[in-house]
Amino acid sequence: MRVVAIQLSTDELQAQVRRALAEDLGWGDVTTQALVDPTVQARGVVAFREAGVVAGLPVAAAVFAVLDPAVRWQSHHADGDAVATGTSVAEISGPAASLLTGERLALNYLQRLSGIATLTARYVQELEGTGARLVDTRKTTPGLRSLEKYAVRCGGGSNHRHGLSDGVLVKDNHIAILGRQGVSLQAAVARARAAAPHGLRVEVEVDRLDQIEDVIAGGADIVLLDNMPAPVLAEAVRLVAGRALTEASGGITLANARACAEAGVDLISVGALTHSARALDIGLDFE
Repeated sequence: MRVVAIQLSTDELQAQVRRALAEDLGWGDVTTQALVDPTVQARGVVAFREAGVVAGLPVAAAVFAVLDPAVRWQSHHADGDAVATGTSVAEISGPAASLLTGERLALNYLQRLSGIATLTARYVQELEGTGARLVDTRKTTPGLRSLEKYAVRCGGGSNHRHGLSDGVLVKDNHIAILGRQGVSLQAAVARARAAAPHGLRVEVEVDRLDQIEDVIAGGADIVLLDNMPAPVLAEAVRLVAGRALTEASGGITLANARACAEAGVDLISVGALTHSARALDIGLDFE
């Protein structure tokens, strides 16, 4: 089990859930209101219909806590646990109407976040023993970044910068725009270095080996090696020679992640962790 904290306060988490409930409820759950007597009680079990890594139990629980304080939620597992097909991870009980109304939203959160955690765990397993650390990117669902990055940590990965203010990352388009103004690559990196707030690292993206010396001379802390195959990554690591951290990014898949890591890079960043993870099959079955 991995102990991971959600990077949202209770108030922020409840606000997130309230927005999602408002989107789903509109003027009310007309089907449940038409069919289910509000005095009827029910009990349900949340079960993984396929193996995976759990993420999002506190979020799913928050859905019912916000919707109806009379609903009782009990988790049988913790986020970060790897579970087998058929595992019951939680049970809920209370007014049947509230359970039915909150079911889809709670499962949406749990399926999405557990899918991210499960895919992340597969990448972490591929990188085991290489010394490279897996990190995510900003390629997240708008409004869900904190939760999706939390799910990455549940799967054993690490977080890259959360937002644009968390670190200096000079990308190819920054370089292109400055280049048209006559600013050299080394000068651009030095400008970023000089302007960076104290404590923030400066990372610079390169897609050619001949850019590395200018980037190092400009004062980069991390060199992002973009869309380079493993043999080129190995040469890039040799050229950097420990003067900065190295990060492989772009085109990293489960099929080539280990080869890229074995090239000697410090970090492997994978946007697919959050933008392409498949939602896990998780159900809420009433008893």
